[in-house]
Amino acid sequence: MQTIFREYDIRGIFEKELNEQSVKLIGYFLGERVKQVGDYVAIGYDARTHSPILHDWLTSGFNAAGVKVLTMGLVATPINYFANYQEFDGITPSGSVMITGSHNPPEYNGFKITIDKKPFFGEDIYAMGREIAQNLDKAIPDNTEAKFIDAKDRYIAYLTKEFTHLKGMNEKIILDCGNGVAGVAITEIFDNLALNYDGMYCEPDGTFPNHHPDPSVEKNLADIKAKLKEGYDLGFAYDGDADRIAVLTQKHNIKGDELAILFSKTMQNPTIIGEVKCSQVMYDEINKIGKAIMYKTGHSNLKVKIKETNADLAAEVSGHIFFNDRYFGYDDAIYSTFRVLELVKNGMDLDAELEKLPKTYATEEIKVEVTEEEKFPLIDKVKEMLQNPPADFPKIKDIITVDGVRIVFEDGWGLVRASNTTPVIVTRFESTDPDHAKLYEEKINNLIQKAKEAL
Repeated sequence: MQTIFREYDIRGIFEKELNEQSVKLIGYFLGERVKQVGDYVAIGYDARTHSPILHDWLTSGFNAAGVKVLTMGLVATPINYFANYQEFDGITPSGSVMITGSHNPPEYNGFKITIDKKPFFGEDIYAMGREIAQNLDKAIPDNTEAKFIDAKDRYIAYLTKEFTHLKGMNEKIILDCGNGVAGVAITEIFDNLALNYDGMYCEPDGTFPNHHPDPSVEKNLADIKAKLKEGYDLGFAYDGDADRIAVLTQKHNIKGDELAILFSKTMQNPTIIGEVKCSQVMYDEINKIGKAIMYKTGHSNLKVKIKETNADLAAEVSGHIFFNDRYFGYDDAIYSTFRVLELVKNGMDLDAELEKLPKTYATEEIKVEVTEEEKFPLIDKVKEMLQNPPADFPKIKDIITVDGVRIVFEDGWGLVRASNTTPVIVTRFESTDPDHAKLYEEKINNLIQKAKEAL
């Protein structure tokens, strides 16, 4: 039971961990927390086949706690977040729950939670999990009473108005919604703006019949890349719940940290937050025109940090983009699409800008499987060993411990951090010299191996 309560959200397999009793209890004990702020919670769900069932169980739990449910039906995660900033018939939600398994396999589902416009995560989730574990036999009656709110149409109208200046752009665009929920909103906004586009897999289908809805994995972009070769100028791909984006030209798959550089060029003295996996190029380029802040990985962490610093933007390499500039500070792949189109409309050549950047050689995220119990002690051991590294270890310039350990070398860096959501250690390496990138990878992997043996 405790394994479903994760750092950033609640996640598990339908009917196994996420069963009628556990989900009703989650609704009830979440309700106890929402009540400290107000009386209403807004619930939306993604395209997974079991999401409506979880919605009813969760609603029963909230009703038992005395919290009134506002239901928005099938929506993208950013629409769920958007509802927290809206008034519906005089009611502003005190919190929201998005029922989504994001980019996980079809049998998974979960809950992304907002209370008082702030992410509910970390110790708050763990503490609730412990309380639920002590009350597993608490009976919650069926009660699916809820008031419908049309957050989706409100969101579509908002984005259409915000981006009216994009009306009738000539660029030929291809969208790949991956049978997730991006398609419930984005095609209508594109139609409203008379944009020249074609859509692939825009019909929500929680079995994901065409490809897995994770655009950070290269093989999932095969179809959109093939389409781009047919003469499209730009491609956009989305994950299952539309809070992550991939932006493609005929030449480039533009990562989240590269997008942050492009967006920063249009801002006055920007403050931009990146996670520890972002390229050093991003930090260096942004520091030339503003201020770059390195922070922890994870959508909840970055939402908190963006509010704390009043930064203009935050970005993860994987495609979570958080706009605080002209928006609400949460990750929204649909909104980000139109900000990219705005760059192009205003004359930016995306490929030319990327080609001006210093050339580096970076690995993708490399995952080392470990047990849940050993992953954090392993990171501590690596930090300890770096205080007195082996004689053949590359010269260390700096060690950054904001999230795991990022080891800065003369012409690059290596990262070792524990995943907060799965039993893996995540590593990434970057250098201006491909041989050095390989060397960093080899030496740090040796250190990880020695740390494992020492535990």
